[in-house]
Amino acid sequence: MAQEDVFKKIVAHCKEYGFVFPSSDIYDGLAAVYDYGQNGVELKNNIKQYWWQSMVLLHDNIVGIDSAIFMHPTIWKASGHVDAFNDPLIDNRDSKKRYRADVLIEDEIAKYDDKIEKEVAKAAKRFKEDFDEAKYRATSPKVLELQEKRDALHARYSAAMNAMDLEELRQIILDEEIVCPISGTRNWTEVRQFNLMFSTEMGSTADGAMKVYLRPETAQGIFVNYLNVQKTGRMKVPFGIAQIGKAFRNEIVARQFIFRMREFEQMEMQFFVRPGTEMEWFSKWKETRMKWHQALGFGADHYRFHDHEKLAHYANAATDVEFLMPFGFKEVEGIHSRTNFDLSQHEKYSGKSIKYFDPETNESYTPFVIETSIGVDRMFLSVMSAAYTEEQLENGETRVVLKLPAALAPVKLAVLPLVKKDGLPEKAREIVNDLKFHFNTIYDEKDSIGKRYRRQDAVGTPYCVTVDHDTLNDNCVTLRNRDTMQQERVAISELNSIIADRVSITSLLKKLQ
Repeated sequence: MAQEDVFKKIVAHCKEYGFVFPSSDIYDGLAAVYDYGQNGVELKNNIKQYWWQSMVLLHDNIVGIDSAIFMHPTIWKASGHVDAFNDPLIDNRDSKKRYRADVLIEDEIAKYDDKIEKEVAKAAKRFKEDFDEAKYRATSPKVLELQEKRDALHARYSAAMNAMDLEELRQIILDEEIVCPISGTRNWTEVRQFNLMFSTEMGSTADGAMKVYLRPETAQGIFVNYLNVQKTGRMKVPFGIAQIGKAFRNEIVARQFIFRMREFEQMEMQFFVRPGTEMEWFSKWKETRMKWHQALGFGADHYRFHDHEKLAHYANAATDVEFLMPFGFKEVEGIHSRTNFDLSQHEKYSGKSIKYFDPETNESYTPFVIETSIGVDRMFLSVMSAAYTEEQLENGETRVVLKLPAALAPVKLAVLPLVKKDGLPEKAREIVNDLKFHFNTIYDEKDSIGKRYRRQDAVGTPYCVTVDHDTLNDNCVTLRNRDTMQQERVAISELNSIIADRVSITSLLKKLQ
């Protein structure tokens, strides 16, 4: 099945099974804004809990805060967002649609990659077990021609972005004959910059109102509080501050479902280190964060690092953790060495000293910062993409199952009475009432037992328990495993000990030690 079709199925599945809804759905939605349904919010909360506990519980030098969304507007001047938080935009005069120039070019580069992969796939099918992929890539005239064009375009694009040469970006679009997806024409305007921050006014009167911004990132709330946390928590460098919170960006090209949204959630940790040690810590956090992702069990081949060619104005090193989405490898987390730019800027613009006094070296300095920043929504999408599975059963049927890590699954256990009579519902509810204090347990009696199994498979419930007539006599139930569909008879009294460890966040955290 084409990956584009898989992605459409994932989007449809999210809505059908209560994971993600278009926001304001009954009013035909609001572009690039989504609501999380009853199963989606549980999965999302479990992802956040996994991240939070891996940061705060497993590190005795990392603490958390929750800063406000509204902040003093000068903060965004100091951080560079007022002047430099821009996207290069271009309009098509015929369709009247606006696009990000960099995205149009990146899509063109991706087309070259797709053509190369198709050539390789055709050759692999033709030569079968005799196929040497590395040799074919190195010798095929067609592949070499495509690779040369792709590399030339990439080099030209990187140079233009590093210089932020808007005229060159437009010229690349013209030279590559990139057309508008709507009109199919190449009638493009000039490229210009567009600030991504949402602004509003704060104040009781029109004359006294102050222009404020909805924060485009959560990091600045950590930076302006770092000395408060350090002093009140008696923290010593190196130490970190973690935060989970909403951020807002007026994305022009918001697409690919919840991958790029205007209202989104971030999990960020800023780690403050002694100047000169930042690259050592940058490497350590790269390793730590990749280990966190791979502990979910989706396979190391689903992840890769992508080092930045163009560094942000505040960074001296940066890399992305990319995940293999249905639409290719895409960034889910950024790891950056931000130097001391942010703290120095806030010291300059506020006029207040926020230097750290190091008792070990007996000197004051502005710490350098290593940042790990992960999008909750992108992480959610990566988990859903990796978990979504269609399986052919022996009877010829197809079952759709979400093979979610048990610790992240919205529901851990579904208790199903075989029939809605003979005391079975009462016994099933008794089990639910006992286990719901330990993990998310639900009761389900609608439809045949087979349909109920399929429904729980579709929402990713790792275990189902069936209460039958024998249960009333032997106090045993049938425990079904989601992934293997194997069933075993177990005592009700043993359910908690069997299931609890497998479905707890602790089971994931232990893999990180």
